[in-house]
Amino acid sequence: MTTRLTDLTARQLLAGYAQGDFSPVDATRAALDRAESVQPLVNAFVRIDAEPALAEAAASAERWRRGEPRGLLDGVPVTVKDLILQRGVPTLRGSWTVRADRAWDEDAPSVARLREHGAVFLARTTTPEFGWKGVTDSPRHGVTRNPYDPSRTAGGSSGGSAAAVALGAGALSVGTDGGGSVRIPASFCGIFGLKPTYGRVALYPSSPFGSLSHVGPMARDAADAALMLDVMSGEDWRDWSHLGPAQEVRQRLGEGVKGLRIAYSPTLGGQVAVRPAVASAVRRAVGALADLGAYVEETDPDLTEPVEAFHTLWFTGAARLVEPLGPRQREQLDPGLREICGIGARRSALEYLAAVDVRAELGRRMARFHTTYDLLVTPTLPLTAFEAGVEVPAGSGHRRWTGWTPFTYPFNMTQQPAATVPCGTDPDGLPIGVQLVGPRYADGLVLRVAHALYEAGAARIPGPGALG
Repeated sequence: MTTRLTDLTARQLLAGYAQGDFSPVDATRAALDRAESVQPLVNAFVRIDAEPALAEAAASAERWRRGEPRGLLDGVPVTVKDLILQRGVPTLRGSWTVRADRAWDEDAPSVARLREHGAVFLARTTTPEFGWKGVTDSPRHGVTRNPYDPSRTAGGSSGGSAAAVALGAGALSVGTDGGGSVRIPASFCGIFGLKPTYGRVALYPSSPFGSLSHVGPMARDAADAALMLDVMSGEDWRDWSHLGPAQEVRQRLGEGVKGLRIAYSPTLGGQVAVRPAVASAVRRAVGALADLGAYVEETDPDLTEPVEAFHTLWFTGAARLVEPLGPRQREQLDPGLREICGIGARRSALEYLAAVDVRAELGRRMARFHTTYDLLVTPTLPLTAFEAGVEVPAGSGHRRWTGWTPFTYPFNMTQQPAATVPCGTDPDGLPIGVQLVGPRYADGLVLRVAHALYEAGAARIPGPGALG
């Protein structure tokens, strides 16, 4: 069977360009056709920019013809979440309160680095309004659906990005993650997603959710994400908290897991009810790590669920975000967002500082945990994708999205790198993810362990069927 260009990883595309098998124009045209064909089914895109993308691809093709590619991603089609500034196109953030008719003349740091390395910008991907929740639907752009079953959610808040990568509409996508927003949709859509250490990828403008919010790569596999992180982590003076470029990430991908000390926490000490299919798939992935030579111990970090502290930090950030809006604009907001903004506005400075204290203690506990264990492994989520268009699964009893994401948001509070790797499917054929959490700054270690799972075949799952 002939391999389609839309099935190739970024690395395979680059190899094809170098060998003259096909050109960036071929790859971009194929990705654009894919985006146009799947958009009515999944609603992954705010806009598809065919003409400028083909112009960028033609320029890249000429550079490859001369044997002078501009950077590490020259000619690779990418998409960008519509929370992240991209020069020449509006960043609407899923909200009717954002006006499109203004100057859009600046790239965010991640986009600027990708542009410097010759990436082709294909489309803007959907987000819930201001990225506030763990599913992707917004008043302005509607509901984004799962590539494996369009009646289910793609997850969020980077749901459009996850669906795009899963369906081959661009090999790479830039997502953001403030409580799981890269990992949740990557898990639901069967792709790889990484939340790097906070500050590894520069962020500008600053997120209203403060240092909870990370920028990260979404890709077909860990090796592509490592390549993307090398590019996106480049210097940018606009973010005073930027850590600087990732070090030796790609070079050390193949070092394997032999001798690593891995903690496996299937339920965070009994705090989380995990669906049986999810538990079984994650346990198999953990077994694969043991077979590869890692020392695995079933144990739990000291993570008394910090949801109230997270809510204080998240809700006050949301309240600050909408503070400049007038009454008429506030009526246009997603009702759930409007509700949490009201809660956040009523929290006092002392309550906020108490939440900061909880966060600091959580960070200390995890730092101590990682003096014993190199890596923590958990399910990414306790369930697979549920009905599209709702914030929480029917009958779950949860009020907010944090109720069904107990494995993801704590590691935004601690600023640790965390990735999701596909590790199986449930009886309905929906993807399941395993989460790998490393100590702060250990982005390369997380990617290395994820890569080992891909190399061992433990991350291989069926594609999205008829839509794929």
